[in-house]
Amino acid sequence: MTQTSEPRPLRIATRASKLALWQAEYVASLLEQQASGRPVEIVHITSEGDRDLTSPLSQFGGLGVFTREVQKAVLDARADLAVHSLKDLPTEPAPGLTLAGIPDRGPLFDVLILPEGSEPIESLADLPKKARVGTGSLRRRAQLLHQRSDLEMLEVRGNVQTRLKKLDSGEYDVLCLAEAGMVRLELLAERNWLLLSPPEVYPAVGQGALGIECRAEDTETIEILEAISNPAVKAATTAERSMLAHLRAGCHAPIGCLSRLEAEQLTLEAVVLSGDGQERIFVSESGPCDSAAQTGVQAAQALLEAGAGRLISPEPGSPEAP
Repeated sequence: MTQTSEPRPLRIATRASKLALWQAEYVASLLEQQASGRPVEIVHITSEGDRDLTSPLSQFGGLGVFTREVQKAVLDARADLAVHSLKDLPTEPAPGLTLAGIPDRGPLFDVLILPEGSEPIESLADLPKKARVGTGSLRRRAQLLHQRSDLEMLEVRGNVQTRLKKLDSGEYDVLCLAEAGMVRLELLAERNWLLLSPPEVYPAVGQGALGIECRAEDTETIEILEAISNPAVKAATTAERSMLAHLRAGCHAPIGCLSRLEAEQLTLEAVVLSGDGQERIFVSESGPCDSAAQTGVQAAQALLEAGAGRLISPEPGSPEAP
């Protein structure tokens, strides 16, 4: 009797935080529908950003603090693909890898989270004077300070649950986090919170989206990942990442953006701020969806022509934590 071999599993490399695991399991569910019966396995990886929970994110030595070791697992063939929060993924491609999958996007914006038992607020103006805001993001800090220069910005590290414990213990008056992570972990229903949206606060490049990388020569996995991708999300994030790459700013810079799609047109709004939030440059560029990368370049050029270059730190830094 001839034995049939089991199909080779698709192995997903991911960080082991609850949010990263949610993302990997979500992608696994998409792959199971698409991969013709191939089993899907999840490979846990610990990144530099997970091991060092004390240093400010902006002081890490180089880009990709949350992605490098996950990428290495794919290059070493310990895994077939890596799932990232797209806002954490450097725009410079890793040699040997390709960004082949960008599925449906989650919520795009940021939220202010209040401690347990706090009364709701309707705007930033409702925060007390010199309120202590926990955030590791220079982009969030600059935009919040642009609205309220009196706010005290404090560094916060750790996964979402750790940050919430610090908030409830009194270390901060509010936390600023990505709405997508709170929604995916089903934590918003437990608390009072305030949505931060444009034009007051723009999200990060790629915020709310997932990026899936695989080996550049792995045509079978590339085909599967393209099948679970969302073309509209791919166009939007291509414009955003093209803008960031052309600015050569690094993901840690105080840069926010929002892509709007209507019919076959894509509009990219973007802001660059000084670290203290006192200076702010805004541009808006539009173009066909099939020329998304060029629209991103146009937005970057418009920002630079308006003087954004002097507001962008030349030092390398790490991306924002999810």
